[in-house]
This record gives sequence, C-alpha cells and structure tokens, in this order.
Amino acid sequence: GRNAYGIQAAAQAYFHVDAEELTVRQGAYLAALLQAPSQYDWAVASPTGKKLVTARWNYVLDNMVEEGWLPKAERDAMRFPKIEEPKGAPGLDGQKGYLVELANQQLEHQLMAEQGLTQSQAESAVVENGWTITLNIDRKRQAALEKAVKTELTSKLDKKKRKVDGAIQPGAVSVDPRTGKIVALYGGQNYYEHYYDNATRKDYQPASTFKPVILAAALEENATTQDGKPITADTLYDGTSRRQVLDHGSKVGFAPPNEDDVDYDDITVQQAMNKSVNSVFAQMGVDVGMDKVMSTAGKLGMDTKGMQAVPAQTLGSMGASPLEMAGIYATFANHGYKVTPSILKSAEKKDRTADIPDAVGGQVISRTAADTVTSVLTGVVDDGTAKTSVASNPLRDGQQVAGKTGTSDENKSAWFTGYTPDLVTSVGLFGEDPKTKAHVTMRWATGLPAPGRINGGGYPAQIWAGYTFGVTQKAKFDLDTTQGAAVEPTETPSWTQTPSQTPSQTPSSAPPSTSQSPSRTPSHTPSQTPSQTPSQTPSQTPSSTPPTSPGTEDPLDPDPDGGLDQLEQQDR
Repeated sequence: GRNAYGIQAAAQAYFHVDAEELTVRQGAYLAALLQAPSQYDWAVASPTGKKLVTARWNYVLDNMVEEGWLPKAERDAMRFPKIEEPKGAPGLDGQKGYLVELANQQLEHQLMAEQGLTQSQAESAVVENGWTITLNIDRKRQAALEKAVKTELTSKLDKKKRKVDGAIQPGAVSVDPRTGKIVALYGGQNYYEHYYDNATRKDYQPASTFKPVILAAALEENATTQDGKPITADTLYDGTSRRQVLDHGSKVGFAPPNEDDVDYDDITVQQAMNKSVNSVFAQMGVDVGMDKVMSTAGKLGMDTKGMQAVPAQTLGSMGASPLEMAGIYATFANHGYKVTPSILKSAEKKDRTADIPDAVGGQVISRTAADTVTSVLTGVVDDGTAKTSVASNPLRDGQQVAGKTGTSDENKSAWFTGYTPDLVTSVGLFGEDPKTKAHVTMRWATGLPAPGRINGGGYPAQIWAGYTFGVTQKAKFDLDTTQGAAVEPTETPSWTQTPSQTPSQTPSSAPPSTSQSPSRTPSHTPSQTPSQTPSQTPSQTPSSTPPTSPGTEDPLDPDPDGGLDQLEQQDR
C-alpha cells in the first residue's frame, strides 16, 4: 500500500518514522495491513474497512500474547495508533494524481479478472512491474473541465470568510457514450491536498439523479399503476407532498416530502420529472416493485450489492459516485447498451500487453425504454430544475440536452448529470469536513442568499454547461420513442405550497438525457462487481492510495501535438 515496499518504506509512509522507531501497536497495524493494503488504509478506508482492519489489528496483538511475545497487561493498555495522511509521489499535483490513481485501479481490476490475483497481488503487479499506461483522456476536454470548475465554483470559495467554503468538494466525470472512454475527470482541487477522489467516491447520496432509473425500470418492466394503468410519460400521479405510498391499498410507512413541501395536483410523469417530485417517484417505485428497480440499477451499472430494495431508495438515498452516474446516463445515451466508463486505452510492459475490455457491452434495457428516458430528461432542461443554468445558458446555441439534477437531504450533496448526443458528464458537489471527513451541509457556501441552499440546478449545472457547451457541437438525439418532452410539449403543472420552516428533503432538478444510435453492436457485456451497501445515508469512503509516479512525462501533455495521455511507471 501507498507504493511502500519493505518495512522502512512502510514505516515512513504510514507513521512518518524510521522502522527502528516503530512501536508495537504501529507494527501490528502494518502487519494487519498486508491482507488488504488499500481497503485497510485508515486514511481512506470505508467504515467497513476500518472495522476490518481494527479487528485484524486486535487479532495480531492477541496472537502475540498467545505466543508469549507480548505481556497481556501491556496489550490490554494498547489503543489503535494514529495513521498519518499519505504523501503523494512527485509529479502528481493538480488532477494528475486522480487520473493515475483511477488508471492503476482499473488495471488492477483487469489483472485480477485475467489472472485470478488478490487485490494486494494486483496492486504489487501494477506498481512494481513498470507498466506504460496510455489514457483515454482528451487534453482539451480535460483542460475545459478544470476551467469550468474554477470559473463556476472554486474561484468563488473563500474559506477565510466562510468556514463552509472549506468543506465544498467538487468531482466530475465526462464520458463518450459511444465508446465508453473517460475523456475528462475532476477529482478535487489538488491531489496533494485532498486524496479522496471525488470523481470515484461512493459515500454521498445521488439524490434525485436516481429518478430516471426508476422510470427506466417502469418502462422496461411494462409496469402499471396501482389501478392498472400503464406507466408512461403521460401517466397521472398524485403529487401531494408527504402522501403515503400505497401497495395494493395498504400504506407502506413511507411518505416523503417534496422540495419545500410543495403540493402538486394530479401531475404527469413528465412534469414530475421536470419538477423532481418525490411523492410521485416514491409511489412509482412501489408500483414497479423495488426489487425490479434495484435490479435495473444494477444492470445499468450501479454498485447495488447489499443495498436494500426499500421505498426510501427512490430518493437516491444510497451511495454513488460521479463515475457510476456517468456510466448509467451513458447507457441511456447509447440506447440501452451498457457503458462501463474506462480511462485505460492501453497498458504495456516489456513482456506483455494487458487485455483492455470493451467499455461498451450488450443491451441491458431496450432502446425504446432508454430513448424514452432521454426524451423525458430533455424536459428537465427545457422546462424544469435545470432550465436557468442549462437551457437558458447563452452558450447553448440550440444544443439538445437531457439530464437530471439532485440535491440530497440536509444539502450534503448536489448533482447534475446530463448529456448531449455525444457527451455525458456527471458533476457532484459534496460537503466534507476538512479535518474529520464527516459529511456536512453545504448551505450558505459562497455566500448564497437565503435559503442558502446549493441545488443541483445551481453550481453543478453551471459547471456542466460551462464545460459541455464549450467542447460539443450542435446535435440532435436520435430517439426511437413516441413519449416524452423531446417529441411532445410539456405543460406546466399547478401547485400549492404548504408553509414550512425548513425543508426536510431537498431533491434535485433534472438535466437532460441522451439518445444516439450505437456506433456498433458490442460483443459482450462488461461485468462489474458492486460492493456498496447504503440504505439511508451511505457510509462508504472511497478507497484511494497515492498512485505510482508517472516518470518524467507530463500525463496531461505527453504529446504537444495532442492525443492521449501516457503514464510510465518505472520498475522499483
């Protein structure tokens, strides 16, 4: 772990001391770490990882007592040691460290699949064996994404004036839906200052960006409402805030509020998506069957292992990363063909070349279902929560856009995941305490006026538009559907507001979805093993260790004539 090989390097990497200065409890941690270096690295471990490494640490010390190497009284007095923050290798400042880290992780997963290696073995195989890795990153789009984040958000943060500004963590992933290539990625303001990769972390709620998955499940399953009517873009639902969700006439004990407790009259599915109406999609999830909703989420690329199929998931209360959400929406954009975003173009070393799997797989939902979702999501942009930042953006110039906004409970995360016919980008903002890493509210950041809430239709959508409209050309979705805002106009729903002091649930607005003819028919469906298990508030923290230094080349500009990033990892 941490690219440290040998006891001296490990002592420096984890405790900033020489090996001869290690205490028994520190040595026990290093011994425990051997089983799963990345998963057990305390600085970036998930709550589950921390529990596992603590148990392993106790196991090591208890065995030392049994062997007579450590007095029991001394062992009983020991407390878990403080683990120092990792230090990045030279040359990984800015976004480079995040790019190298993801490239290493994806190559490790491929070697595990090919050779049956453990994660620890795969990490060693990647770091020690001098791989030359070429990335799919597009230099111009990477620069444009970084510029958009700075222009629209980070230049407005001032943690000296406002403490909350120091808690704002942006992350983004941009994918070509036709090929699955990751063309740009934003992991944080600087890899040396924030090792958690905000682009791949799965510990924040995607909120209302999950609503299109519910609609996709309804369409794919030919689901009906409680009174037997087919669920389409025009199906009417009761949009009353805090309406009890029913299952065959029985209350299921779930009655979510809409944003700001707004009550709607009977409202179509299209209008409910535009306005991100929680009560409608909570009922729709039960109408479809939450097991089918979560199954569809897994097929689309969400890491659903261990997630409970309960109505609360309709609010996007699980954990997900911008990388995952970009893959899901890219699958919508590619007409239902599974897109598993890949940063790897090639990986070679002296005696072999890694087999990089095709990032576009087989059809996981029908084209009609995928295209209908895209059509509906264009309404979110043109008539819904993303209208101001995206549809009315002067840079749009007639570009067709689909997408969805999301704002989580207590405003701890805000999202916009949107796409044009040729580019899908997911932008997330996360509230994280700089010291404790705890999830915190983002309210009042940048000095926003009352109510001070950062919505998905705000900074995330502004970043998305500032980036996307500068790197795409005007294009229209090729949709095989007769439903949704892209093929029929949307009417504005009527609503009434119930006074409330503070909204208890803040959903997100909806950006567009995409539809484009697949450039080819994939030969296989990439497999993806999920591991995330939140039910209400996600608890997984991204597993991230400082990656190997890329040698002397600049990974963002290896070729002045343009092209792909190349990272060379030297033998050690």
